[in-house]
Order: sequence, then C-alpha cells, then structure tokens
Amino acid sequence: MQQPMQRHLIWDVPTRLFHWTLALSFAGAWLTSEEDQWLSVHVFLGYLMLGLLVFRVIWGLVGSHYARFSSFGFGPQAALTYVRQLIAHRAARHIGHNPAGSWAIYLLLVLAGVVGLTGIFTLGGDEQQGLVAGWISFAQAQTVKQIHELAAIAMLGVVAGHIAGVIVESLIHRENLAKSMLTGTKLAEANTPITRARGGVAAVMGVLMLGFAGWWFFYALHAPLEKQLGLMEGTFKTSNVPFVGRTLADNAQWREECSSCHMAFHPSLLPSRSWVRMMAEQQDHFGSDLYLDEATIAALLTFMRANAADQHATEAAYKIEQSIPPGVTPLRMTETPYWVKKHQDITPAEWLSPAIKSRTNCAACHQDADAGTFEDGAMRLPVTSWLHAPAKR
Repeated sequence: MQQPMQRHLIWDVPTRLFHWTLALSFAGAWLTSEEDQWLSVHVFLGYLMLGLLVFRVIWGLVGSHYARFSSFGFGPQAALTYVRQLIAHRAARHIGHNPAGSWAIYLLLVLAGVVGLTGIFTLGGDEQQGLVAGWISFAQAQTVKQIHELAAIAMLGVVAGHIAGVIVESLIHRENLAKSMLTGTKLAEANTPITRARGGVAAVMGVLMLGFAGWWFFYALHAPLEKQLGLMEGTFKTSNVPFVGRTLADNAQWREECSSCHMAFHPSLLPSRSWVRMMAEQQDHFGSDLYLDEATIAALLTFMRANAADQHATEAAYKIEQSIPPGVTPLRMTETPYWVKKHQDITPAEWLSPAIKSRTNCAACHQDADAGTFEDGAMRLPVTSWLHAPAKR
C-alpha cells in the first residue's frame, strides 16, 4: 500500500546555498569573461567556484542524506535509461537526484574543477598573476586558455541540459523542482529519511564567502594599487578593480633620456631589433637628433635589449612581439599589429579629445602606463570613450 504523502525537508540549507551560489558564480564568470575591465570580478568568481567545489565534495561525504554521493550513485547506463524513459514520459519520480540529474552533477563538478584550475594557470601565465604566477610561459598559457574556454562551453552545455531536464521532469511529475531547490521541501512518503536544515553550516559558508569578497576587493587588490600606483584612497568608484602587473626592470639613465621629450616607453613594448635600429638612427629620431654619445647609446641598448618584447616579460610584450611579422622592424609601438587591433574601435575624434589628445598618451586609459605593464584590468576608458565596448583579451 502506498504511504501517505507529506511535505519533507529534502535539500538542506548548505546544499541549496551551494547550488544557487555556484549557478550565479558561473553566470557571472561567463558574463565577465570577455571584457578586460571585469577581470578582477571574473577571477574572484573563479576562485569562489573552486571553493564551492571543495565544499561540495566534502558535503557529498558528510552532508545530509540526499546531499551525499551515496544517495545518487547511479551508473551511466542507469542515466541513459532514465533519459529514454523521460522522453517517453515513463520516468519514475525520485525524491532526491534522479540518475540523469546525478550525472549532470558529476559532470558539473568535474568541469567546474577543470574551469577553475585552468583559469588559475591562465591567470598565472597570461596575466602573470595569482597563485601560480610565472609557472608557465605566455605561449603555454594560450593552450591552457583554450582548454579553459572549451571546458566553460562544455559546462554551459551541461547547465542547459540540466535546466531542460528540470523543466521536463517538473511537467511530467507536476511538481516545481526549481522551487523545491529554493524551499528545500518536496512531497514524500512518511518514511522518507529525515534531513536537518544544517543552518549553522550555511551561516559559516556565508561568512566565509562574504569575508573572501571583502578581502579580495578591499585588500588584496585595492591596497596594492594604492601602494604601487600611488593612488589616493577612495579613487575607485566602480565595482571592478584593476590588476597590478609585475615590477619591470627600470634604468635611471634610460628613463632620464627618454622622458625628457615624451613618456618613457618601456623596452618591452618593442622587439630588440627595433631598439637597435632606433639607436642606429638616433640622429634622425622622428625628426630630431638625440645627440647621444657612443657610451650612452651602448648603455641604453644594453638595458633595452635585455628587456625588449622578445623577453616576454608581460602579456602585452608577448602579444606585441608575436604580432610583428619576421623581418619587420617597427619604430613605433602604434605601428605593431597587436596595438592596431586593440585600438581599432577608437575614432580619430576621440584620439584628439581633451581626455586623450594623442595616440602616445597611454596614461589616459592605462593606469599602469608609466610602469610599462599595460595589464588588461588596469585599463580605464575616459568619459569620451564610454560609448565603445572595452577591449577584448
């Protein structure tokens, strides 16, 4: 005889908090994946997803009955059979995770791990930031980044399939499964295993997540910026915080000679052959004679060649050097294909606007121009350029 149905707590609070926070984190990470100015938010959400993943693995072992992996340990054949039954409207109702849903969870956890870990290595290689900064080269980072993007696309596909399954099953069994993940309750038989709310665990999760957010945005990023870029407290009025690049090699003689007429463009912005040619033609340096003696030229060249774009000290240096065809020796950073591509949406009128004035006024948009790092996240478009989309990474 069928047992009478009554409303039971099935999903404890930590499981629900994990579910919706992971969903929002992934959505936010996806939406901030292309625009450079949201890099700090994107990375924060990536770390948050990894933290949630660690929690879910632990909770899958020690959590409430329906949160434990042992309660939905279905094999792949069971999942395929369930999908066929669902399509035929003959699928049995499950109080906890059904076979297909369980495999969606497994896939989401694995893909979240791949996305998070490859994100860390992409950040470490492509941006020279984070936990593994400098562990891999810029070239290796491009491969890792491709894996990162493919895993994110695969995860989006699994999410779409999961949502579709929830909708279909909700219609078949005439229950709102999305709502049950909000309230935690479902109609079940009286002998259904008891689930405790575990509100204390959820409260600790909330405190840890809020604490991490506060540390990330108001200390880990904000404080170093004030120190390294010399910005006054309260400068940041937006919700995104730029990254600080690595400290590049400096040279007092080079800075004095170059900054006497214009901004001292760091040697990493052009390949070594460009600096050699520039010094060889120093008597006609864009229409001026530099009047440098041989000793000064030799000293400058030693510094410039040791820190040229060929050395790949920064992401910008790597991409500039890679964009220049062999045999081409540009004398202007603005002539390099990478620079042209990154600035192609800026109109001639905007270049001449009071906020920018010229193509050589890098500091108008790049907060770290003087440092020479040109980090993606340290770029801020002035008011005259807000109508244009931020440059893509």
